[in-house]
Amino acid sequence: MIRVALFGTSADPPTAGHEEILRWLSQHYDWVAVWAADNPFKSHQALLEHRAAMLDLMIAAIDSPKRNISLEQDLSRLRTIETVEQARIRWGDDVEFTLVVGSDLLTQLPKWYRIQDLLMQVRLLVIPRPGYTINNSTLQPVQKLGGKVAIAEMVGLDVSSTAYRTHRDENTLTPPVVAYINQEHLYKCQDETQKRLQMH
Repeated sequence: MIRVALFGTSADPPTAGHEEILRWLSQHYDWVAVWAADNPFKSHQALLEHRAAMLDLMIAAIDSPKRNISLEQDLSRLRTIETVEQARIRWGDDVEFTLVVGSDLLTQLPKWYRIQDLLMQVRLLVIPRPGYTINNSTLQPVQKLGGKVAIAEMVGLDVSSTAYRTHRDENTLTPPVVAYINQEHLYKCQDETQKRLQMH
């Protein structure tokens, strides 16, 4: 049976942390499907098409021996269960799907649309993120809903899209993503707002 990792991310913008996760997933799954998503619990700075383009550039730069990472932007849906239904059409039934989420999403998961139906169709892989503890109080609500949860034996890098948008630290990003941001003049409005605040 083919094992497919499903990894949707806001990618606003994608960081070196996302790249690290993709490298790890590439070593542990037959195929890694990635897409830029709109998270209804977040507000987004860059348009979805820009976030998808940045992810595509990041994937192209990853030297994965298996060549098994692909941007599957057609999987992007507002509701994850619709993403999984689309994935079934794409790969068929003889596939084991694993939904990849950061540990920061564990407390949100029980509130997701049709979460019990979703958990019947996928396994869950939780990527530990600095500052977001994984323990019984965060795992049990998901497990009680039927979640088959595994925790990745890796810790995500201590970088985030939010930190980049706030501090403009380009070290949190990969060079192709930095080049794209500069080319498309993304995240400039927030940059100008910050400058004005610092002047007052």
